[in-house]
Amino acid sequence: MAALEQREIRLQQDQRILKPGVGWARSLSTPLWGLVLPVVLGVGWELAVLAGLVEGRLVPPPSKIFETLWELGRSGELWTHIVATSLRVFVGFGAGALAGTLFGAAVGYSVVLRRIADPTLQALRAIPSIAWVPLFILWFGIFESSKIILIAVGVFFPVYLGVLGAIASVDRKIVEVGRIFRLSPLALTRRVLLPSILPAYVVALRGGLGLGWMFVVAAEFMGASEGLGYLLVDGQQLGKPQQIVAATLVFAVLGKISDWLLLAGTAPFLRWQDTLANNGS
Repeated sequence: MAALEQREIRLQQDQRILKPGVGWARSLSTPLWGLVLPVVLGVGWELAVLAGLVEGRLVPPPSKIFETLWELGRSGELWTHIVATSLRVFVGFGAGALAGTLFGAAVGYSVVLRRIADPTLQALRAIPSIAWVPLFILWFGIFESSKIILIAVGVFFPVYLGVLGAIASVDRKIVEVGRIFRLSPLALTRRVLLPSILPAYVVALRGGLGLGWMFVVAAEFMGASEGLGYLLVDGQQLGKPQQIVAATLVFAVLGKISDWLLLAGTAPFLRWQDTLANNGS
C-alpha cells in the first residue's frame, strides 16, 4: 500500500511539472476576474472627470450613471423597460434561431437547395438592419410584430450560416464509418452528425443572440413607448447623456447574462469534448 501511495504522489508531481500553468489558469477561471477591467476603467473614468481632464456634462462619470440607474430603478421605470426589451429579444431570438436552424439544416443537407437558395440568403444577409425598418413599418406597422420580426431577421442569418457551415464541414470519413456500421439515418444523425455540428451550432446561437440585442435597439426606434431603446431615444432628445450611457450599460449586462445562460444551458451537451477549456488548462 505504501508503495502504491508513493507512486500516486510521484504521478501527481509529474503532472504538475508537465502542466505548470494549470493552477494559475484555474485560479483565473473565477468569474470575479471578469470584473477587474470594468472596475479599473470605471475608477479611471471617475478620476478623469474629477481632475477636469474630461468634460463631465457630455461624458458623465460612473457616479452620475449609477445615480440615474438608482432613480430609474426606484421609480420602477427601469424594470418596465428591461422586461419589455428582454421579452422582445427572447421571442425574436426563439423565432430567428428556429428558422435559422431549419433553413441551415435543409440547405446544408441538400445540394440542390444550396445552389438555389443560398445565394439569395447570402445577399439578404448583407442588408443593414436599419434598411429593414421602413419596410417593416409599412408592412407590419409600429406594433410588436414588426419589432419581433426585425429581431428574428437579425438572429436568423448567423444561426443559418453557422448550421450550414457546420454541416458542410462534417468529416466525410466519419459519415462513411457510420454507414459501414449500417446506422439508420436517424442513428447516423444522432450519433455522428449532431455531435459534429453541436459546438459550431452553439457558437452560431451565441452570435445570433448578440445580434438580437443589437437589433432590438433598431426595433425599439420604431415607435416604442417602452424598452431600453426608448430610454436611448428619450435621453438623446432631452439631452441626458447619463441616461444614454446607463441604458447602454444595462444592454451590456443583459447581453452578458443571456450569453452566460445560453452557455450554461448548452454545457451539458458538450461535456464529451476533450478541449483546453474543459480540462481547465
